[in-house]
Amino acid sequence: MSSLCRAIYEGDEILEKYHDFEWCKPNHNDRFQFEMLCLEAASVGLSWATVMHKRECYKKIFHNFDIDSCAAMRDSELENALLNPGIIRNRRKVFGVRSNAIAVQKIQKEFGSFDAYLWGFSNKEIIDGHWKDVKEIPTSSEISVSMSKDLKKRGISFVGPVITYSFMQAIGILTYSPTTKVEGFWYQQTLRSYECLTGSPPMVDAPTTFTTKTFNAWII
Repeated sequence: MSSLCRAIYEGDEILEKYHDFEWCKPNHNDRFQFEMLCLEAASVGLSWATVMHKRECYKKIFHNFDIDSCAAMRDSELENALLNPGIIRNRRKVFGVRSNAIAVQKIQKEFGSFDAYLWGFSNKEIIDGHWKDVKEIPTSSEISVSMSKDLKKRGISFVGPVITYSFMQAIGILTYSPTTKVEGFWYQQTLRSYECLTGSPPMVDAPTTFTTKTFNAWII
């Protein structure tokens, strides 16, 4: 891990690991993709950091995000999950894991895999914006809007175009060139959190380099 990453994340090992080993890394595993879909949904209205720090508890409660197991969860299991402070205790989000799993099962039957369906939106290509400045990085795109609309039609919840854009980063459909990647991660999380919280783009420019302190100061 680079010293630059350590400086930016100020010792947050969970976000360091996510950035260095998962974020923007192409992934073709249905289970992982479903996990990211659920965690992205849980993050609506919250910061990604909040959800990532609850990730392990989510995995324990939701059977490591095994799609078939989540689809078969009973109401009693989901009600018990709502009592666990280790996750975001929002009823729609918790019960949405099961309904989303059922919807993904249908996608798997139609397309052969969830992976084939998702990567079809980019024609199986990795999208690299090659942004020259982190302020050029958007929070949504034509593809994220298209994916959002189709996922919603299929019964999947909490998948607005900002969330699907972030989701595409999480599974590696969307990536950034090395010169913008580290700063781009924080910039993207800041803009995304602001839009989720307010429903509109920020009125002022976000800072282009971030620490935990500057991130929190700007977003609050």
